[in-house]
Amino acid sequence: MSTLLDMLLNRRSVRSYTGEEIPEEKMKLVLQAGLLSESGHKIRPWEFVVIREKEKLLQLSDCKEGAGKMLQKAGAAIIVIADQEKSDVWIDDCAITMANMHLMADSIGLGSCYINARMRKAVGGGDTESFIKRFLDLPEHYRVSALLSLGIPVTKPAPHSLDRLHWEKVHYEP
Repeated sequence: MSTLLDMLLNRRSVRSYTGEEIPEEKMKLVLQAGLLSESGHKIRPWEFVVIREKEKLLQLSDCKEGAGKMLQKAGAAIIVIADQEKSDVWIDDCAITMANMHLMADSIGLGSCYINARMRKAVGGGDTESFIKRFLDLPEHYRVSALLSLGIPVTKPAPHSLDRLHWEKVHYEP
């Protein structure tokens, strides 16, 4: 039986996809993982917008310089948005949903990558968040946290190694 540590060692960001569609049952599992996420005071200010149409994924690939390109061959993207009027910790809450969906995707054999939308540049000028807000025609009080690219991986990257952990980043009380 695999442990959580084994899963974390093997989980890697995947940026190259075959372009194949993602089976509906796998997409549902990823979304369930997001919907099961914790949030401050159980407010759950987040919502998910699933993009599966190839033409829309191509358009969306311009949302972020560099990283957006992976969407061109992705099977789907999940855009995590939040109603900032519902919670002052919407950024944290959205990050938790992204982590849960990222881990679920890996556990069922999908590749995924966290694409940050906040304070990033879009292709051709402007910022990523504004690009996506226009793309989705979102109301002003909604914010865009991130996108999760999803797809069938071309290859699986090598796992992490416990020997390469940065223990110097751990500090104990004086």
